[in-house]
Amino acid sequence: MSSKGLSAPNVTLQKGSTKQSKRRRQIFLRLCVVIPALIFALFPIIWIISAAFNPSSSMASQQLIPTNASTVNFDELLNDPLHPFFLWIWNSVKVAGITTILAVFVTALTAYSFSRFRFRGRRSLLLTILLIQVFPNMLTIVALFLFLRQIGEYIPSMGLNTHGGLILIYLGAQMGINIWLMKGFFDSIPRDIDESAMVDGASHWQVFWKLIFPLVRPILAVVGILAFVGSFNEFILASVMLRSTEQFTLMVGLYLFVTQTFAQSWGVFAAGAIIGAVPIALIYILLQDQIVSGLTQGAVKG
Repeated sequence: MSSKGLSAPNVTLQKGSTKQSKRRRQIFLRLCVVIPALIFALFPIIWIISAAFNPSSSMASQQLIPTNASTVNFDELLNDPLHPFFLWIWNSVKVAGITTILAVFVTALTAYSFSRFRFRGRRSLLLTILLIQVFPNMLTIVALFLFLRQIGEYIPSMGLNTHGGLILIYLGAQMGINIWLMKGFFDSIPRDIDESAMVDGASHWQVFWKLIFPLVRPILAVVGILAFVGSFNEFILASVMLRSTEQFTLMVGLYLFVTQTFAQSWGVFAAGAIIGAVPIALIYILLQDQIVSGLTQGAVKG
């Protein structure tokens, strides 16, 4: 009896130690995956921060931790009359903000139509929108350039070297995948809400604006963030469509610092990149809950 009584606690201790060893192995394996991933993700950010505080502005003498760190690159960036940094930020925020507002509203109306209405050619239009989105913007640069040049002959504010023309291009680029994403979210909302409101005499617009629109705030936040970040960080189309320094967006303006013939100011470029990343980081931090809920719920139905 005594031997059996003593063996039971030993078995329990052995099982507890086995579970602890398994947990330790799992934690060790997770760390083996997470730590290299973090190093891979954070190394470019650390390198850019180091370059911003390196007074030499040279990539050849770049160190991970500069020994003689200073803010000379930030002073040169913010006080250069030939490179209006604050104007470039304002241009980027203006273009991205207007594009985001228009994209969210138009995409919501389009997705609601595809989700709630049944009409001829509905499926073909959805597939066409998805197919167009497959082709990259690089293939349409010449066509978009000629398109804006012809529009500028009739509407100067929408032609080349204008923010209106750039917003028009960005708005078209935001419609494809965002319509599919938002349509999936609309499909997850029960149709009983629409039917009960229409029984009470509500129109389709009243159902959309007063009932459905407040319920889809998570996906509106997702589409808004995707549209804002995509427009704010876009470089290729903006560099082709914009010609004057006063009209440049932030990405096009920063590119000037690394394309100079005799002086490539990599430190100033890095300083501008850090400041330009602050609005995007704040948006992600403030709306991270909306992003997660919008992406997960929008993937329920398609």
